Amino acid sequence: MPVPVLVLVPETVPVPVPVPATALVPTPAPVPASGGTATPPTPVALFSTFMTNDSSIAQIAAILREEADRLGPGARLPSSREIMRRHNVSPVTVSRAIGQLAAEGRVVTRPGSGAFVTQRTGHAQDAPDLSWQTVALGDRVVDEGPVSVLLGAAPEGVVPLTGGYLRPGLRPDRQLAAAAARAVRRPDAWAMPPLTGLRELRRWFATQAGSDVTEADALVVSGGQAALTHAFRALAAPGTPILVETPTYPGALAAARAAGLRATAVPMDRDGVRPELLAEAFAVTGARVFFCQPTLHNPTGATLPPERREQVLEVARAAGAFVVEDDYARYLTAQPPASLASMDRHGTVVHIVSLTKILSPSMRVAAVIARGPAAHRLRASQLVESFFVARPLQETALEFVGSPAWRRHLTAVHGEIATRRDALAAALAELLPEAEPHLLPAGGMHLWVRLPAEVDETALVEAARRNGVLVSPGRLYYASEPPGPRIRLTHMAAAHLAELREGVRRLAEALAITGK
Repeated sequence: MPVPVLVLVPETVPVPVPVPATALVPTPAPVPASGGTATPPTPVALFSTFMTNDSSIAQIAAILREEADRLGPGARLPSSREIMRRHNVSPVTVSRAIGQLAAEGRVVTRPGSGAFVTQRTGHAQDAPDLSWQTVALGDRVVDEGPVSVLLGAAPEGVVPLTGGYLRPGLRPDRQLAAAAARAVRRPDAWAMPPLTGLRELRRWFATQAGSDVTEADALVVSGGQAALTHAFRALAAPGTPILVETPTYPGALAAARAAGLRATAVPMDRDGVRPELLAEAFAVTGARVFFCQPTLHNPTGATLPPERREQVLEVARAAGAFVVEDDYARYLTAQPPASLASMDRHGTVVHIVSLTKILSPSMRVAAVIARGPAAHRLRASQLVESFFVARPLQETALEFVGSPAWRRHLTAVHGEIATRRDALAAALAELLPEAEPHLLPAGGMHLWVRLPAEVDETALVEAARRNGVLVSPGRLYYASEPPGPRIRLTHMAAAHLAELREGVRRLAEALAITGK
């Protein structure tokens, strides 16, 4: 298809002339001074003023794409100097046009040699046959689907009632930037850190976990999800069972399955996992690991009371099993209860706590706290997989939690959580009374909502998306069959309370549509 270019004659207006994109021969083209339409000769040259704007870059890139297709794989494109001479364009324009082709995978640049056409020339018939990989890869080991659903961003105009992080206006971005600026000025900011993490940061995490926990018990890792991956690989062999609450965090299910573990569900009530059923599950399966979120459980919001925490530890000790305590929401409530780790005297608990939820999705700093041989295996897992967490990130985290901004941020977030939780509950009661929250948690980001039994959960989630609101389908949270239709609603992702209410209104409309 001809590419429109500009032909410029002194003291005339540029006139669009359709010319073949492959015409790269510098033959003059006569243009009537009166401004009439010129009849381009063949071959045709491209004349223009020095072009550095986006449209000029796009024109040169289009010409070079067709040239690459014509030349074929391995061929060398004309030099930058030759392209500049032929088309009277600037070095910046040529560089950016070639950069576009390189980003598209059409060419590869070799310093001192030029740009060469890659095997991918843009023709469908030239696409490589990668079907052999299906045979070589075998069974799918990692299912990222549930996690990718939870991490998906809401398009423009769509109300997010899903997600697991603070929205931008609630994050301490400026304070984090200031902490990072101070951190990178430290003398050893870019040196290799201790393999287990900065000593001061490990001490801080240990203090947060409980009075009997020491810095020697803490390992700094790259976020809570990485901590789960290390814990499951270190504590259980592939093919063995792992016990999980039901419902439970989908990221934990994905990590367990990726480690080759078989998840067995243990029922909960409004106070969390039921100890008698946990004991039965240990006896029946022979599992040696139990994963739980005893504080502000995701998705239900349940928090284990003190007496039940003791019972869970007793059951695990009797079974000779580990309890992986995911304390993800410790900083999402004004009054967090004592952790299981602080109650443990036998090395039963592997405790995970992270700064990601309370600060930023990019603050991938967490700690795994364990004792004995389990701690050694966790360190080994981290070492062979990623060595250590980048020191500048650790230094930034340490700067922030040691500053007055940390406490101010906690106070602000706790107030916002209460306001938004109540607003979401009120909107549900008014606009969607058919939806019943499991409970009103004392913190966290979510409400777990039970729907009428006749509701098609999948159809509702899709109808809600089409109606401009995103919700999390309940089925993602179950290791076994769901007991009925559920959805998780997040109140910390909407821009403001009015948008939160609008999201519920759109959800109510979607439910009315799917119920017809």
